[in-house]
Amino acid sequence: MKRIFKITFMVLATTLFLASCVKDLNTLPIDPRDMTSANVYTSLHGYKQVLAKVYAGLSVSGQQGPAGNPDISGIDEGFGEYLRGYWYHQELTTDEAVIGWNDQTIKNFHAQAWGSGDVFIAAMYYRIFFQITQCNEFIRESTESKLDERGISGADRAEVLRFRAEARFLRALSYYHALDLFGNVPFVTENDPVGKFFPTQIHRDALYSYVESELLAIEPVMAPAKQNEFGRADQAAVWTLLAKLYLNAAIYNNGQSKYTECITYSDKVIQAGYSLDPDYKNIFLADNYNSNEIIYRINFDGLKTQTWGGTTFIIHAAIGGSMVPADFGVGGGWGGTRTTSSLVAKFPLADPRGMFWTDGQSLEINDIGTFTDGYAITKFKNVTSMGIAGQDPTYCDTDFPLFRLADVYLMYAEAVLRGGSGGDAGLALDYVNELRERAYGNTSGNINASQLTTDFILDERARELYWEGHRRTDLIRYGKFSESTYLWPWKGGVPSGASTAVTYNLFPLPSSDVSANSNLTQNLGY
Repeated sequence: MKRIFKITFMVLATTLFLASCVKDLNTLPIDPRDMTSANVYTSLHGYKQVLAKVYAGLSVSGQQGPAGNPDISGIDEGFGEYLRGYWYHQELTTDEAVIGWNDQTIKNFHAQAWGSGDVFIAAMYYRIFFQITQCNEFIRESTESKLDERGISGADRAEVLRFRAEARFLRALSYYHALDLFGNVPFVTENDPVGKFFPTQIHRDALYSYVESELLAIEPVMAPAKQNEFGRADQAAVWTLLAKLYLNAAIYNNGQSKYTECITYSDKVIQAGYSLDPDYKNIFLADNYNSNEIIYRINFDGLKTQTWGGTTFIIHAAIGGSMVPADFGVGGGWGGTRTTSSLVAKFPLADPRGMFWTDGQSLEINDIGTFTDGYAITKFKNVTSMGIAGQDPTYCDTDFPLFRLADVYLMYAEAVLRGGSGGDAGLALDYVNELRERAYGNTSGNINASQLTTDFILDERARELYWEGHRRTDLIRYGKFSESTYLWPWKGGVPSGASTAVTYNLFPLPSSDVSANSNLTQNLGY
């Protein structure tokens, strides 16, 4: 943690303000010689430039794309990008994805055999806390007293205060990721001193309460659902994150379930005017900015947000073997990621959501390092719904749907089945069947009330949401991640799958941070 704060504040003092962010949040660079709070935070425009950098922390890895001037020194800018790191942790550790590369310890993810010195885990950890620190800096500089000092008033003041709420949302999002991935972590807010110090450690249940309180506090300040500038969070994003927090509350909060609250906030999103995209596959294409299903996205642009992570990684790494890269809107494939037979088995042949490339690919994986072992996934592409390739053959335009309505439908249904109050079992069934009707094109895939069980919901989440960063969290909630209750190929490092220690339900804090900060206690088992 000492290392990250040293890096972070050096970066914030010299290169905080990114030249471009995401679609409508594009900004112009500020001359580094002029970067002080006294002359940057002087106007609405200056505040928005910093906000753009905070949003960009989820999509890019530094001050220029795709690499060369990193936010965090000593970490590869490819796997050190936020979304790519998060995808590794949520997907490679499960039945939904394997990766064939021999990059350092990456294969340990699928085997659930990582340790506290793992470079990929450290990269995600430091990226999360870099993002939190950026948010803290913005929040610290946008208090009422700071706005008074700078003479920002009227409509501009109201807008900056909304920016501040959005920065608090982004901080809550990253703390949610820290809560989910690492459990007990260092805790720093805008009220802590700027500079070198040793943060104290917050327990998982207390961090859960903090994230909840932050989201509830900013809810009335955020822009109404669907009424913010493209690429920025609104009330529906807050509601969705609250629903996710409450759905997993029993894991995070000492077994105390919050299914009623999950229903409440899921319903708020459902009533907010979103709708399922008529064509499932269009949600994952280069013009998915048109989708009315996506509630909050991580934005990418092949010209303005160039990165070796994000959807550039997701699309390129999935292409190899007999696949034709041009069909995916890119100039080449990286021959890395595929899926296991366990995921494939969840899809009836009639369900077109199973976007598998089988030509030249074997269903079973004899060697994770061989791309043709395991079906490839064709879900994400850098082409539009009209078949037009993205702006750049290397860096992709496709936004990543972090939150979307289908997920909210399934959260609502699961919370009802788990006994939450205020829900409607009939509506829960209707929401699930809406997803299946969209998938099948008719009612042939519909289920009845007796078929709607929690186990069915888990499988339906796999069919609907695979490769979207949900699977590890879902399996842990169901007691099927490390446990023997569900095995998949190469779990535990053996072909048929094996249970692993419950230790692996959390990732370790990087050993370097635990050694440097006497306030930190390592997670059990590491």
